[in-house]
Amino acid sequence: MSVKEIRLFGDPILRTPADPVVDFDAELRQLVKDLADTMMDAPGAGLAAPQIGVGLRVFTYYVDGVLGHLVNPSLVLSEELQEGEEGCLSFPGLKYPTPRALRVVATGQDEHGEPVRLEGSEVLARAVQHETDHLDGILFIDRMDPAQRKIAMKAIREAQWSGAQAPTVRVSPHATFGKGM
Repeated sequence: MSVKEIRLFGDPILRTPADPVVDFDAELRQLVKDLADTMMDAPGAGLAAPQIGVGLRVFTYYVDGVLGHLVNPSLVLSEELQEGEEGCLSFPGLKYPTPRALRVVATGQDEHGEPVRLEGSEVLARAVQHETDHLDGILFIDRMDPAQRKIAMKAIREAQWSGAQAPTVRVSPHATFGKGM
């Protein structure tokens, strides 16, 4: 088992867009294994490479008993939205209502560079969007409405794991503000 330390809110790598994977080699396969082992140990529904300090576009997920991963993901989101509680391994113990698209079609590659197409709704759609956001330097608190974000930031400042100074929260740079296309 290769469990890695999960980076917490405030670590600059969580706000840094990840680089595309170009080498589908043994190192990438080890990264996928490290992500899966760390996610399952936590436990969580997903984990992106930046959360363990690696700036590459890779994430793993574990939803409805299915363990998978996606490299260099690209998403098409439904217009229909879902509301639901969302947490993040980089924000231990905190969950807040976060809007997401109800359905997603994700394309990318597996650890060997082979094409992958992943379709999902509800929890899987939420996990795929959440982890892809991590690869773009976007955190789930960026998707919250301002009132909810204010409540979340107060809890983050009071959390035992939180540093003395909370970083600035960004608003989603996408025209849809995370609400689908």
